[in-house]
Amino acid sequence: MSVLKQASPSSVLSDAAATPRPSACPGLLRIVAARDGGICRIKLPGGELSAAQARAIADASTRHAAGVIELTNRANVQVRGVKRGEEAALIAALIDAGLGPMPVNGVASHGNTTAAENAVNAGVASAVDAIVAPAAADDVRNVMISPAAGRDPSALFDTRPLCAELLTMLQSETRFAALSPKFALLLDGGERLARVDHPHDVWLAASQEADGVRFVFGLAGCPPMSAHAGAFTQSQSTASEKPRVNDTGALAAILPSQVPALVRALLLTFLDLAAADATRMRHLLTAHSAEAILHHAQRYLDFPLTQNAKLANWHRVIPADANLRLGAHAQRVPGTWHVGGQPPLGRLDADTLHALATLSQQHGNATLHLTPWQSVLLPDIATHAVPVVLSGLNALGLACEPAQAITHLVACAGSSGCARGLADTKTDALRLAARLPAGVDVHLSGCARSCAAAHCAPYTLLAAAPGLYDFYRRDGRPGFGQCVARQLTIDQAADMLERLVRSDTDA
Repeated sequence: MSVLKQASPSSVLSDAAATPRPSACPGLLRIVAARDGGICRIKLPGGELSAAQARAIADASTRHAAGVIELTNRANVQVRGVKRGEEAALIAALIDAGLGPMPVNGVASHGNTTAAENAVNAGVASAVDAIVAPAAADDVRNVMISPAAGRDPSALFDTRPLCAELLTMLQSETRFAALSPKFALLLDGGERLARVDHPHDVWLAASQEADGVRFVFGLAGCPPMSAHAGAFTQSQSTASEKPRVNDTGALAAILPSQVPALVRALLLTFLDLAAADATRMRHLLTAHSAEAILHHAQRYLDFPLTQNAKLANWHRVIPADANLRLGAHAQRVPGTWHVGGQPPLGRLDADTLHALATLSQQHGNATLHLTPWQSVLLPDIATHAVPVVLSGLNALGLACEPAQAITHLVACAGSSGCARGLADTKTDALRLAARLPAGVDVHLSGCARSCAAAHCAPYTLLAAAPGLYDFYRRDGRPGFGQCVARQLTIDQAADMLERLVRSDTDA
């Protein structure tokens, strides 16, 4: 690994000057109040959760919360309905299970649990203040990889070791505490099971070149995809999205061994140049060109970093297929499979999470892999055990076939769990599932913030009032796309979906 250069003191703020950007995002150490109680978000390295940790989450959610566990669109987990006065006890239980950030300055993250428990009597914010350094380390753990990394037969590169190295770096460097909890990295190994339509602040994608694998990278967007390599496998008849305003496309290519150094340089450059109120790379790109950002990043690197014009038309050529998250699919090692299922609208109860842990222990490698489609994979299942695992997932109420309508619906917490929600999106989505045309993806959002979906779905129902939605169709324009109707009931929205799908099919 190359040694990293240090910039001159005049060009870089001191570590002491770095202050975390304020955030309302939930974290493990920052429980945020919601209509249905507190929300505690647990970030999982590479989306991986051991069976023992799954049991700890299930038990803690029953003891200290409402027993509701959500899978997120960044392959994390959150506990909903945290009871008032139980915040510190929940945090302690989760950290004891190894779900917290790295130790800070040699002291375990839960070393000040007693102080946190005392502080919580004065409110959640006081408890968080008592462990603010670990909280900052928790916030920056935002590296997405494929849930099938290291196992996908189509992958060009096993991203798991790089992911671990990046997570260690993010938590170890003091200045990175100033990054927003939303600042996120994508490390794409070229897998077919990959979520490559989520915009990321920095994305890196494996590319097979004549002399070996390189990582192509860009800022504030997604890896460009060729027409046959899109992440959307359904509703392809809708108009394709245009590049986002600040999406740089592919800028340059580097060796895999240079990835950590590059990411460090880009993050330090963001912190050097970004305004105090800038939280994302797209904000920096409104004031500085990609070329200027690379030029600044060069001072932290001992290898040349210049924009490569030959990459202007670079595209990811391996098709990404979201359907591979469901059912059984062969892994790279012969005789092993990953088996996946999707809980309705990404929610589990504690008993179901316990049962999933048992399945993974009995038939897999005692781990669960969460996916950014709010589903779960059980990896390393032997061929003979596949039918048993599939039967187990179905018995638990998880959908394992792409033909099941519930796998095509995304819905936020809605008015039952969020004060901003204008409609009960969870209940309405279940009603819509009964009438959803085959293969059509729909996102129900309780407000314009779109918390449940980082990508733009082919169709979005945006709540306008209880039981009423504005109907949007993706067409390349910003936001949800074109608004084609307003104030529709769920039945009216289902009627319109049927008409639009039929007209697209007949065209």
